[in-house]
Amino acid sequence: MRSTSRLLLASAVMLGAAMPLRATAEPEGQVMAVSLVPSNGRAELVIQIRGAVEVKDFTLGDPPRLVLDVKGATLASGGDVGYDGVSRGGVQNIKIRQFSPNVVRVVLNLDRIRDYRIERGAETIRVSFGTDQSFLAWSSTPTGELSAFAPSPAAPQSARRAPEVVPPKADRDLATPNAAEPRISVTWDRASIQEVVAGFAAVSGRTIIVGKDVKGEVSAEIKDKPWPLAFQAILAAQGLSAQEGPGGIIRVDAPKTLAEIDSLEPLETHVVRVNYARAAELGKSLEGILTKGRGKVIPDTASNSLILTDTKSRINSIVDFARGLDIRTPSVSIQAKLVFVDRTQTEQLGLKYDLGSSDQFFNKVVQRPDPTKANQPYLPGINIVNLGGNSLSAVGNADALVPSSALELMFSTAIGRFKLTSFLSALEKVELADVQAEPLTTTIDNKRAEILVGSETPVRVIDLSSGTGAGQPPRATVSFKTTGIRLTATPHVTNNRQVLMTISVERSDIRTVAAADLGFIIDIQKAETQQLVSDGETAVIGGLTVTTVTKARSGMPLLSSLPLIGSLFSFNSTVEERKDLIIMVTPRILDDSGVPEN
Repeated sequence: MRSTSRLLLASAVMLGAAMPLRATAEPEGQVMAVSLVPSNGRAELVIQIRGAVEVKDFTLGDPPRLVLDVKGATLASGGDVGYDGVSRGGVQNIKIRQFSPNVVRVVLNLDRIRDYRIERGAETIRVSFGTDQSFLAWSSTPTGELSAFAPSPAAPQSARRAPEVVPPKADRDLATPNAAEPRISVTWDRASIQEVVAGFAAVSGRTIIVGKDVKGEVSAEIKDKPWPLAFQAILAAQGLSAQEGPGGIIRVDAPKTLAEIDSLEPLETHVVRVNYARAAELGKSLEGILTKGRGKVIPDTASNSLILTDTKSRINSIVDFARGLDIRTPSVSIQAKLVFVDRTQTEQLGLKYDLGSSDQFFNKVVQRPDPTKANQPYLPGINIVNLGGNSLSAVGNADALVPSSALELMFSTAIGRFKLTSFLSALEKVELADVQAEPLTTTIDNKRAEILVGSETPVRVIDLSSGTGAGQPPRATVSFKTTGIRLTATPHVTNNRQVLMTISVERSDIRTVAAADLGFIIDIQKAETQQLVSDGETAVIGGLTVTTVTKARSGMPLLSSLPLIGSLFSFNSTVEERKDLIIMVTPRILDDSGVPEN
């Protein structure tokens, strides 16, 4: 008896000591799921709970956050829950984790601090705040209850194989599935379309409604495919279509029926103020995304605004799309440098001779006096010929000429009764023209800019066929030719802050060929190209070197061809022209203040 009493007493002591430890070790409450849903112009965070819990809330700044501590609770999943990173109703991110053994912390990253209210229910905690954005609902399922996919009990026995899936993390767009979507592997054998759709709803965690007239049987096998792709393929095989509505609810019906339902949806009209783009250009980009047959866009050029009309379920997304296109475009400053060097070197050397006597000579190079006219010289072109005896006269290189010669040398000597006179003309000239121009222009992204520094020269054009009558002069018209420095550029700023340019640089000048309306010559140096240049980098877009050497020789036959002494009987001219052109361009991306970025 004493041994039994001692044993009972020891057990009671141990039980009494263990009871308080058990009461504080495990919280009774649980956080089952967290959802973010739209509700009548407000965003509502719904926390599903189980058991007795307490909630404490506070806000933090920089960045703005709303913190909810659910005390006396644990996460049903046993681990942290991730958010998909999509901005919904002013909520940028949601973090859910086990902050301490008996506290689950829910943190909402907001775009700004908002007024909110908290409503406590038996199984939910609701936090709501105002928002002007429409969005698709998001929910987390920490318990993984939606991960199971089993056929209905009424399904055929051949459809018993359950697919392998990954629990969904967030609502996704059916048209653009990604790698995070649950993947399924399943076989259907004459299963009804309602059962198949119900299976997809269970896998995805989405609400899918089937039209009342939808019928059909599905026999197919899917192996490890994302559920949106498999869902669309099954519907297409049945001649059906799916449409996602407000709140992420998916409707399945015939395309014609869905179109009729959309035609009954009320229309809404919004006015979007356009800040940077042109309303007329932006309206053309929006025409492709409007509801066919119902939506329309009217640009108002006076206020630079867009008047958008579409169904109630789509108007907000179209407005957001329009605002997303209306972004500030960067400005680009483009500086070009044009260097043109024109160098001309001329060398001319020649000798001419005049041989004659007092009674016979050519009066062409040396002018002789006329004894009958008081020693005045004979008129040019009059030659004196001795008809009474033997005489000799000659002229060498009579018409050869060195214009603007720098050296004139004359030598005269008597050979018997003859006189020999030699004339030497020489010239060496260097002409140098150095033109440097640096045109600068600034424009916005994808807009053409042009700068011209030059002049317009009137050019008279004579129509010889117009003067048909006797004494009627030909008709003349005047046209203007523009010459000078011209820079034309269309820049585009790429995503990696480089500049793609379509650029043209031109330098032109007009030269007169001769007087008496014989025409003009327009010298043009031009470069046109496309280049991808980094911000502030200088690129050479054109370079040209032209060298022209012209040699001319005229002289007395046979004598001018003699080696060594042939130059004594000829006129020689050498003209060398050298033109060098280089064009460089430097683009700079300007920030909001209009100065280049560092």
